[in-house]
This record gives sequence, structure tokens and C-alpha cells, in this order.
Amino acid sequence: MIRDRVIIRSASESDSRLIVMAFISAVGGDDVVRGFCGERYMEVLEEIVLTEGTQYDYHNALVAEYNGVGIGVVLGYDGGKLLQLRDKTFDIIRKYIGKTPIVDPETESGEFYIDTLAVMPEYRRCGVGGMLLNALCDKVFGMGFVRVGLLVDQSNIKAEKLYSSMGFVRCEERLFLAHPMWHMIKEFVEM
Repeated sequence: MIRDRVIIRSASESDSRLIVMAFISAVGGDDVVRGFCGERYMEVLEEIVLTEGTQYDYHNALVAEYNGVGIGVVLGYDGGKLLQLRDKTFDIIRKYIGKTPIVDPETESGEFYIDTLAVMPEYRRCGVGGMLLNALCDKVFGMGFVRVGLLVDQSNIKAEKLYSSMGFVRCEERLFLAHPMWHMIKEFVEM
């Protein structure tokens, strides 16, 4: 069973391409990213991942590894730092395309926000996404956070089912990038 041989570890610089691919998958594909980052979007995203203090800084990610190969990523950050992280992220985008994207805030102070969760297609439905979510929740609850949040597209029933099975509950409806999303949260419960 694949799941028995998956290792969850902190991301490193060498995982930058995997993190970029996970982000592209999580937001809906190349065309969506091209709309925000321009034609050189892969270069833009790699710079963002490799720049400390951005939303997608590799320091904010955990990687699932199988037989020495990265097969999934979960990335998150303190929601209270969103605007600070976004400023540095948008500075890089502006350098490449000359303008700043307009994106509504997807999180807020008081929650640790899971921004990206993606598993490479050939490893989906093997429990890897759940392993990544559990590892990140354990880490951030251990850091003292009491609330973890995420957004899930209302049409993504499979993802919502996974999150619900892991203790996330619908909190409210939000529009993000013009898509109706569920804001789901998981609260820390002392045992």
C-alpha cells in the first residue's frame, strides 16, 4: 500500500517545481494562473516559492514523498499575516507584468489558513491528501493555533467530503476568484 511508504516532511528549495504545480492544480489550471501572472507564469511562481516571506514560500509547505519523489503538497500560513505575505507576493508579480492582481482576502486573523492542497493525479485516492492535512493540522495546533481554515469550491464535492471526514465544518459561504466557496474550519480539541 502506497500510504504505508509515504513520508511527510518540510519542503525545501528543491521542491519549488512541485509546489508550483500543486498551486496551479489547486487554483484551477494554467489559464487561471496565466491570467494573474502573465505568460511567464512558471518563472513568476518559482520566484515566489523561492522568496522568503511570500504566501507560497516553500517554508510554508509540507511535502508528501513516496520512493524519494514528491507526490503532494499542503501549504498554509497565519491568516493574520495574509496582507504582509501578499504584498511581497504581489511585488514579484508586478515586477513581471507591471500591475497588481486584485484578489479578495481569503482568510483573516485568528486562523491558520490552508491555501493549497494538491496530490499528483496518479497518487490521488490513496489517502495522501488526508495525511498531508493531518500533518499540517498537528503542526499548527502544536504551534498554538486553535483554528485551521480553508476554502473549497462548492462544486468540489469530493474535496468537501475529505475535509468533513477530517473534522472540518462549513462556516460560511464566500466568493473567491468569482467562485462560490465554502469556508470550512477545524477547531483544536484538547484530548
